[in-house]
Amino acid sequence: MSQARDRGGDPRPGGPFGNRVSGTRASARRRAAAQLAVGAPGLPVLVVSVVVLADLADGAGMIWLPLLAAGPALAATTNGPRGVLWIGCLAVALGATLGVRDGVPGRELAALLSAFVAVTLASGLAGVLRGRRERVLAAVRSVAETAQHALLRPVPSTVGPFQAAVRYSAAAAEARIGGDLYALIPTPHGVRLIVGDVRGKGLPAVGTAALVLGVFREAAHDEPDLLAVVDRIERSLARNLGHDDFVTAVVAGYPGAGQLEVVNCGHTPPLLVDASGRVTAVEPAHPGPPLGLRALTGHTPRLQALPFADGDQLLLYTDGVTEARDGGRAFYPLAEGLERHVSHEPGRTLDALHDELLAHVGGRLHDDAALLLIRKPAADEADRPRAAAPGPLAAASEARCCS
Repeated sequence: MSQARDRGGDPRPGGPFGNRVSGTRASARRRAAAQLAVGAPGLPVLVVSVVVLADLADGAGMIWLPLLAAGPALAATTNGPRGVLWIGCLAVALGATLGVRDGVPGRELAALLSAFVAVTLASGLAGVLRGRRERVLAAVRSVAETAQHALLRPVPSTVGPFQAAVRYSAAAAEARIGGDLYALIPTPHGVRLIVGDVRGKGLPAVGTAALVLGVFREAAHDEPDLLAVVDRIERSLARNLGHDDFVTAVVAGYPGAGQLEVVNCGHTPPLLVDASGRVTAVEPAHPGPPLGLRALTGHTPRLQALPFADGDQLLLYTDGVTEARDGGRAFYPLAEGLERHVSHEPGRTLDALHDELLAHVGGRLHDDAALLLIRKPAADEADRPRAAAPGPLAAASEARCCS
C-alpha cells in the first residue's frame, strides 16, 4: 500500500506499530507542540525587548524601530487574538516612546505606528483563522480515531491459545488509517486472522478495507471451512469493486490440534518462527489470485496446512514493511530482522522490528505498514517464574552470539 508498543488489552490506537497504531507517536508530537505553545507567548515579548535594547544602545531610531512589527506578527503563530492585540499595543507604545526619544520626524513616526497597527490587525485576523483551523483539525482527528476503533479494532494481548501483538502505521500520519487491514478474532471454529493490502490509497482504499473486514468478521463466525470465509469475501468484493481494484490478503485459522490453516490470496508470504528461533517463509504451494480478481484469472485459492507447535510464532505483514527502502534504496530485510529480535513476547518483538524499520527508512514510512504476530505458548509457560532461566529463543540467540 501506497496510519506502536504492546500494551496488552489497551484499547487506545497506536502509528509507521499489546497493540497500538503509530498514531501514539503523532499524539506525542501534538502534546509536545502544545507544551511548546504554552511557553511561546513569551517569545514575541522577547523579540520586542531585544529591539528596544538595540535601539537604546544605538539610538539609531528608524533603523531599529520597524523591527517592532515582528512582535505582533510572531504572536499570530503562538497566541490568540487577545495576545496579538496586547503585543501590538506594546509595540505601538514602545515605538512611539522610542521614536520621540530618538527624534524621529512626526510624519515618519506616524507612518511607522500606522504600520504597527496594520500588522497587529492582520496578525489578529490570522490568529482567529488559525484557531478555527485547529478546531477543525481536532474534530477531524477525533473522527479519524473513532473510525480507526471501528475499522482496526485493538487486538488483546491474548486471543484464544495465542499471545498476539499488532503494529500499524499509516503513511499519512494524521489519517491514522489507510488501505492496510488486519483482524484477529476467536470464533466457534477456532481463532481466525487476516492481514491484507488494498490496491490504491485514500478514502476508496479505506472503504474497501472496511468492506473486507466486515465480511471477514461475519463469515469467520458463520463458516466452519476457512475457504468458505475467503469465498464470501471474494463474492462481496466482486459485487462492490471496480474491474481494476483488488485486495491481497492472507487468511489463517487455528482449528486446533497443533495445526494452522493458511490461504494466501496474492499476498506476501507469512514468516514462521519455530521454537528454536529459525525463520521460514511460508510460500504458498498453490498461489491464489488477489481477492476480487478470481473471475479474471479462473484460479481458486487452496488451503495450506502448517504444523504449529508450542513455542512457534507466525508473522503476517504487508508490503509496506518489506518494500521500505533506506537512503541507498535497499529494502528492509524483515526475515533477518525478525530472527534478530524474536522473543517470547510478541509485543517486544514487534517493538524492536518497528523501531528498526523506522531507523532503516530514516524515521518516516512512505507507505502503510502492518505487522501482526501470534505465538503459541507452552501449556506450562504461564506457571514459570519470570526470573527463570532463558527460554529456547534466548538460549539459541546466546549460542549464536558465542559461536
